[in-house]
Amino acid sequence: MPNISNLVKSIQDIMRKDAGTYGDAQRIEQMAWLFFLKIFDDRETQLELFDDDYRSPLKDHLRWRDWAADDEGITGEALLDFVNNTLLPALKGLAAGHDHIAGLIRMTFQDANNYMKNGTLLRQVVNKINGIDFNTSDDRHMFGDIYEKILKDLQSAGNAGEFYTPRAVTRFIVDQVDPRLGETVLDPACGTGGFLTCAIDHLRDQARTDTDMATLQSCFSGIEKKHLPHVLCMTNLMLHGIDVPSNVRLDNTLSRPLTDWKPKEYVDVVVTNPPFGGMEEDGIEANFPSEFRTRETADLFLVLIMRVLKPGGRAGIVLPDGTLFGEGVKTRIKEKLLDTCNLHTIVRLPNGVFNPYTGIRTNLLFFAKGRPTEEVWYYEHPYPKGAKSYNKGKPIRIAEFKPEKAWWGKPDKHGRYSTRKETDHAWRVSIEDIKAGTYNLDLKNPRNTDPGPGNVDELLPEYEKLLERIAETRAALKQELHAALTATTGKSA
Repeated sequence: MPNISNLVKSIQDIMRKDAGTYGDAQRIEQMAWLFFLKIFDDRETQLELFDDDYRSPLKDHLRWRDWAADDEGITGEALLDFVNNTLLPALKGLAAGHDHIAGLIRMTFQDANNYMKNGTLLRQVVNKINGIDFNTSDDRHMFGDIYEKILKDLQSAGNAGEFYTPRAVTRFIVDQVDPRLGETVLDPACGTGGFLTCAIDHLRDQARTDTDMATLQSCFSGIEKKHLPHVLCMTNLMLHGIDVPSNVRLDNTLSRPLTDWKPKEYVDVVVTNPPFGGMEEDGIEANFPSEFRTRETADLFLVLIMRVLKPGGRAGIVLPDGTLFGEGVKTRIKEKLLDTCNLHTIVRLPNGVFNPYTGIRTNLLFFAKGRPTEEVWYYEHPYPKGAKSYNKGKPIRIAEFKPEKAWWGKPDKHGRYSTRKETDHAWRVSIEDIKAGTYNLDLKNPRNTDPGPGNVDELLPEYEKLLERIAETRAALKQELHAALTATTGKSA
């Protein structure tokens, strides 16, 4: 078995030689749909073994095994002609109605492009991909690790970096929200599928029977509006054992009027990292009630989540500091949240968690729908010992969340976390204090040992003394310079 890490690197190196794949985004998108077709073909091989009635939605000449699997198959201009003029048009125009699979493939490929211009290099890439057998657990597991690297590469591929949430953050949120088998799970801004696959792994640990495994295949849903992360999400889900990830749509969640979401679509669990720092296109805000209208994406998603949760439903989401301290529409959204949901916990993350994509400080909000908030617990997540920030080489790790998990506890029947204790990192704020502060949730740790800038009455005299020393030093230097110039002038004369 080849070293998959080296194999994927060699694919990227081949693509760098091609004039069409001139950037990371193009290379990643090209790899994404090629990997999708190979993984789908390997999955079909398994389905055919266990189901004599299985029929592929693809005509024979479109299947990977026909045009790609033979390393000595078509290449050069013939391969380019087939991919550009036969394969991609056929996949984009695939007729729906084949147990959702055809519709899934068509949706996955509707915006796919072949960026490669050299058919010989494309054949080399295809041959490298043939070196991975996604039906062997070792290859699938190893590729899963490499897939993580591909997702991380998105961080340096322009705006595509917005689709990557550190796995430690994803896992912590899912662990604490704790979806149970039989519940429905939604990520309305699912990106590359990090939250969904983490939830699937969490639920798989609870599965005991074939019925449980069947439930696992369809208990989740997701929506992603951009093509590249959607293709990566489909691939990610298939790698995690989802046969037909048709519950994940390519769409803009916010383009649908809020009132169109009916109770039969409500879900038990929402876990998500909605895009933040961006603005929605004109007209999107009209889909929301007038008091909540804004073009800021993260705020609109928060309103949406409050709508789609079932009574008693739970959510864990990533939000920027701006939502916590913002006024105007943000205040009204927070008032709605606290009135209709129990916002029981806010984990305040330090700077750098989303480096290098953004330096915006972020927070993890956990709430349950149906009971108004009585108090909000805050937990200030510290840097690991000796660290001053996070970066691509040293990201946040799940082990760092052990103190939060040990502190967390379970809610009583009233949704109160009465076993929690205040610590150097944890404190609570009553709803009365929050209302008195006009719903500002950007509250600092009262036990923070950081002395801050200091007392102005003590600092001012020190500052004045420093200015005096600077003036004395400047005068001394001026005298020395004058003496030196005088001496030099005298010698010249």
